[in-house]
Order: sequence, then structure tokens, then C-alpha cells
Amino acid sequence: MKLLPLLALSLLAAASLHAGEKNLFNGKDLSGWKGVPEFWAVQDGCITGHTTADNMVKENTFLIWQDGEVGDFEFTCKFKLVDLNGEAKGFGNSGIQYRSKVVKPEYFVVAGYQADMDCGNTYTGMLYEEKGRGIICKPGEQVTISAAEKKADDPKSKDFKIEVTGSSGKGDEIKSAIKAADWNEYKIVAKGNHLQHFVNGHQTADIIDNDTAHAAKSGVLALQLHKGPTGMTVQFKDMVLKTDN
Repeated sequence: MKLLPLLALSLLAAASLHAGEKNLFNGKDLSGWKGVPEFWAVQDGCITGHTTADNMVKENTFLIWQDGEVGDFEFTCKFKLVDLNGEAKGFGNSGIQYRSKVVKPEYFVVAGYQADMDCGNTYTGMLYEEKGRGIICKPGEQVTISAAEKKADDPKSKDFKIEVTGSSGKGDEIKSAIKAADWNEYKIVAKGNHLQHFVNGHQTADIIDNDTAHAAKSGVLALQLHKGPTGMTVQFKDMVLKTDN
């Protein structure tokens, strides 16, 4: 008898999806996802990444979605990030990787585009490229990336250039709209070389990536658990991927 309400809820959830959308998390277990088992679990119906002083990651590690790669897509989820005390006063850093590549499969390490988040909300909403070009677009910026020629006499010279071309929103308004130590919504839109991030309905980043030597067109989707000085917890739920396929 108890199966009927569960079945009804499952059918209702499936019916609420639109064409091209799929749920990436069943709310019960980590089916379809893989990461270092000691750091990832399902708690309170949410994907949960957790570290403590006695159980710390050796380096940034990720929970990787196993059902193919993402190219052009829209992804939405809810996330909650807290420090070791369940607050937003200490260390807490995570992110959503997309169009990324696995570079150390034995420890589930990936490199590529990341929709960033942190407890202090200094970086939440920005675009960071893990193990790549670093900070690309800070919250509130609109940027264009292009190729550049490295200077032979300058060891710090880079082979790409980031130009701030406008604003995607006011930094203080973006930050004030993010609920500390509570649930927030992240949305990522990737169409060709145009990447956009939104947090709680506020656009936080707008990027045109014309740097063809580095710009990724497709790759894995993953959730980050960041190495840090203390423990932290990040949770994800209501994860929906929309593609044109």
C-alpha cells in the first residue's frame, strides 16, 4: 500500500518535466554519479559532499555524472553550502563543473569550466576554469575571451586575453540576493561559445569565449568538493538538465 504514494510522486515529478529535460538525481541514492565514496552520500534527500578535519580531501575532487557529456544545455539545481559549524562564517567552497574533462580518474579530478560558489559569496556566480585559465568572469561582469600571443621575455605572459565588455548585474545586488547557509538556485546556460550563470534569478556572469585553443564545446558535468583548511558541507537537489536532443 505504501508504494502507491511513492509511485504517484514519481509520476508527478516525471510529468512536470518539459521536452528535452531530465532529472539527474533520483532523491534516494547516487545512481548515475561517481566520486570518492568516503566524501559523498545522500542525506535528507540531497546529494551531500562532506569533509571534516579527520576526513579531508587530498585535492579538489568531484562527483561526476556518468550519463554522457554536456554540450549546449541549460542546467538548474538548488544548492546549500555551509562551513564546519553549519554556518557561512568559515571555509566553504564548491562549484558545478561543466564541459569538463577527467584528468585523474582514480581520485575523480576534473578540469574545465566551473560555476563557482563559496560561503562568503565573494565568488558565487562567477566562472572559474579549474586547472586552466583560472578566474575568467567575476560576479557581475560581462567578458570576452580571445587568444593572445605570449611574450617571450615575460614568463607571466598568457596566451589568452580577458576583456571586461560590460556588466551582467550589480555585484552588491547579486551578493545580497544570495541566502547564506540556506538553499539557493543556480542556473547555467551554455550555447556555443556563449556561457551564462544565474543565481536566484539574477544573472551573475556573461561570457563569450573566442579563445578556440582553450574553449570547450562539450565535456562532463560534475560537482566539486574543494580542499580547504577545515571541514565543510555542500548539498544539491532538484537537478534538471535540458538539452535540444
